[in-house]
Amino acid sequence: MNTQPREIISRDGASGYLAIDLKALQQNYRQLVERAAPVPVAAVVKANAYGLDANRVAPALREAGCRDFFVAHIGEALRVKPFLDGNARIFVLNGLQPGAEGTCADEGIIPVLNSLEQVENWSQTASGRRARLPAVLQIDSGMSRLGLPPEEVETLANNPGLLGSIDLLYIMSHLASGDESDCIQNADQLAAMRAASAHFPSLPLCFANSGGIFLGENFHGAMVRSGIALCGGAPTDAIANPMRPVVRLDVRVIQTRTVPAGTRVGYGGAHVTTTETRLATIAAGYADGLPRSLSHKGAAYYNGTRLPIVGRVSMDSITIDVSALSPSTLKLGSLVELIGPHQTLEAIAADAGTISYEILTGLGDRYHREYR
Repeated sequence: MNTQPREIISRDGASGYLAIDLKALQQNYRQLVERAAPVPVAAVVKANAYGLDANRVAPALREAGCRDFFVAHIGEALRVKPFLDGNARIFVLNGLQPGAEGTCADEGIIPVLNSLEQVENWSQTASGRRARLPAVLQIDSGMSRLGLPPEEVETLANNPGLLGSIDLLYIMSHLASGDESDCIQNADQLAAMRAASAHFPSLPLCFANSGGIFLGENFHGAMVRSGIALCGGAPTDAIANPMRPVVRLDVRVIQTRTVPAGTRVGYGGAHVTTTETRLATIAAGYADGLPRSLSHKGAAYYNGTRLPIVGRVSMDSITIDVSALSPSTLKLGSLVELIGPHQTLEAIAADAGTISYEILTGLGDRYHREYR
């Protein structure tokens, strides 16, 4: 992506510009395919493809060769399905709420079954249709979030009739610490996964997430699932981020001013200047996915110059200290960088005390979006 803020004159009066590089997204997919080979890479496009628009992201990944897509809810599956061809498979990670089974079966969507109750409901649906319906069985390998606990795995293994007419495609689980390469939990979960899968020896495994891909082939199984790495986020702490950046965010300046020492800035007068200071107010805030926790922390950038955030982040605006720039540099409509070559997704997330996932999924709809 271009390393300079773009001085765009636009009739839509957009407060900021969110650029999404679909070519970089495809390159990230191909890099992960190469690393995971010969195991196929599925794309996680839940939460509207991490806020980047699943209806744009999923077709781009399908064009790059991706066949398998994971969402969280059946509603997400129904929204993205029209944008994929008939050879694509869509999996619902949270499984199905009661009553959604018929719609899921009608649409050819594949549920991930997380409990005996979901197994029973899907089995009854299949039996009622006198058909074998596909599904994935998720086990809890130590995250205590979703999936069958060990006692339910035993129950299912000892009562294969509970599976009814279900055509199980994979047994899967989710790594809680896959991005932490030295975390002992990874090995513990791998051992739990192997113990559970021993009850279903014919089922291929689907285990590794973005971080798990980088833990090595022991974690790969028969299919891996990637989300944040596709979006350019750092998948592991073991190496510098190998993924290409997908997102750039530039935000417009609303107003600039010079204030004397002792001036209060922002809500609560939480920041007080100690010297004469040049300030700029930019047109985005916590309603646009820039967390309030960036108050007094974090920064914007202009041509590589760091411009610290001063005072509290507001709903629709942020004040930055632009004293490092000459007074004529920024004016009404100028763009400063929030995410880009000088500030990575991980860097702004760290300043906000959160993770890249939360920043991405929070980027609002008030920015002008440009898909490249």
